[in-house]
Amino acid sequence: MQAYLWTKTAHVVFVMAWMGGVFYLPRILVNIVEAGGDAAVRARLILMGRRLYRFGHIMFGLAAALGLTLWLHFGIAGEWLHAKLVLVILMLTHYIVAGRWLKGADAGRALPSAKTLRLFNEAPVLLLIGVVYLVLAKPF
Repeated sequence: MQAYLWTKTAHVVFVMAWMGGVFYLPRILVNIVEAGGDAAVRARLILMGRRLYRFGHIMFGLAAALGLTLWLHFGIAGEWLHAKLVLVILMLTHYIVAGRWLKGADAGRALPSAKTLRLFNEAPVLLLIGVVYLVLAKPF
């Protein structure tokens, strides 16, 4: 029982760390757009974004490995888990899109408007609500 609780605790902690990146990376993109022609600010924000994106991938990898352990070793299963995984894959896709936009900005390509990026930043909130509901309620 202790191994299960420690594994689940670590999984939740790494998910929380990854979610910080999921929420903050689009905000960095907004700041890059709003920095305009200020090259020093833009360069600093891109550096912050690259570090955050790399950190997020590490946190996601650890969270996924621990989630896989919970599923395979401790037998966590159910239809709710499949629905949760679909939402997590959508959130990961969102994170990867943000990372590609960051890499594009670093290469000099234009980003979407600040308003579009702010709207883009809200999608993970809705996905997270779904994930948390599925984990807590296990409705099916």
